[in-house]
Amino acid sequence: MDGRGGIYLKGDSNSREVASISKSLLKLSFPTMIGYTIQSLYDIVDMFWIGKFSSAAIAGVVIFSTIFWLVEILNEIIGASSVSMISQAHGKKDYKLTSKVIEQTLVFKFIVALIASAILLIAYKPAVLLFSKESEVVSSALEYGNVRIFFMPFFFLTYSTYTALRNIGEASIPMFTMLAGGIANIFLDPLFMFDTIPGTHIHGLGLGIAGAAWATVISNFIPFLAGLFILHRGVKDVKITIKGLFKMDWKIDKKLILIGLPNGGEILLRNLSYTVMMKIIGTFGTAYISAMGIIERLIGLSLVPLTGFSIGTSALVGHALGKDEESKAKKITLISSLYSLIVALVFNFFMIVFRSEMMSFFTNDIQVIQIGATGMIYSATGILFVSLSSSFSSAFFGAGVNILALLSSIISRWGIMIPYLIVSLYVLKAAPVHIWIGLLLAEIFEAIVAIIFFTKVRWEKKRVV
Repeated sequence: MDGRGGIYLKGDSNSREVASISKSLLKLSFPTMIGYTIQSLYDIVDMFWIGKFSSAAIAGVVIFSTIFWLVEILNEIIGASSVSMISQAHGKKDYKLTSKVIEQTLVFKFIVALIASAILLIAYKPAVLLFSKESEVVSSALEYGNVRIFFMPFFFLTYSTYTALRNIGEASIPMFTMLAGGIANIFLDPLFMFDTIPGTHIHGLGLGIAGAAWATVISNFIPFLAGLFILHRGVKDVKITIKGLFKMDWKIDKKLILIGLPNGGEILLRNLSYTVMMKIIGTFGTAYISAMGIIERLIGLSLVPLTGFSIGTSALVGHALGKDEESKAKKITLISSLYSLIVALVFNFFMIVFRSEMMSFFTNDIQVIQIGATGMIYSATGILFVSLSSSFSSAFFGAGVNILALLSSIISRWGIMIPYLIVSLYVLKAAPVHIWIGLLLAEIFEAIVAIIFFTKVRWEKKRVV
């Protein structure tokens, strides 16, 4: 693309640059995809075993996730800032600053998460009761959620070690640490949840729904400790110190708040819209909540490759802008969007064709399967548009212009989806299928808005370090 967003070609030199960008993008993105595939198995495995109890238990865990993601914005605010700061500092080859930003990301995020965790533990039960009054749903949400919330600061720190390593070009390390944690979770889930592991004669701990939470917590500590050790030992001229983890640097901490604040606003508004949607879904019964929870896990797994490309794109865009290579930053984004769309098409096909079989894997409740199979058609189609919006938004994150993602979320979620759901379901009394249609419309408009911002706004001029 040229400086105005138009596409241009330069023959062989352009082809070589495209090949070079593709190689770098895949080098960063592929290990991230594998790592996040394993990470997504945490939720998939949890949902599989929790489904052995009841659909009400599934609904309880879905409610926890809904509430948790409202608080997770704090992780996103600091995390989004750290992406652009770490990648641009490393692109400038300022390794001392890179190390310092990583240290401040870890210590600042831990303090913020500790406060948030304490507040959420107090407010969690009243929040759960806003979604459901069914005793089994509520008890499942509390059993699972109280454990996860208590250890929330360590989940946040684990994400930061992933971010730090990827944005200095070491994507393979978090892949292996996530792999270790994912494998541990697969084995610990049934061991912690059941008195006797299903299909075997092996005795378990019989902790029920809480056992799934404990298995996830313990499995999470593996990549956290490994990532912390590697960063402390030093990698690619970047090395954090124990002393640096006990010091606050307000100059850096201020940027960690301000740069990512629009991203936090975007996540907050997105999650609030999702919360409103879940409240609306809850009026149709527990089966709809359960179906939505299962679809979320399946869609989450399909989004793993897109997340890999998005994270790789943000890092490469940050590196390019750190070197003042603005046209390259745009090319990186376009190439990433093409790869993401191709991958999304593949997942879209399989998720629509095998939608009933996928739902049946998690539950034998016929009503949940039928509801989910219908919803899957619209949700899987939405992946195509997510592939585009995530690619273009990743360029904004790499540049540190997170306000653009905030605006696209406001327009698509609050300007399109929520009004559509209210009008169709409450004013026109339309069928529940319009829940899924509303979600699809949100993804379509978010992609359109992101593309417009990418081509019309001079985001590539932004520098954060």
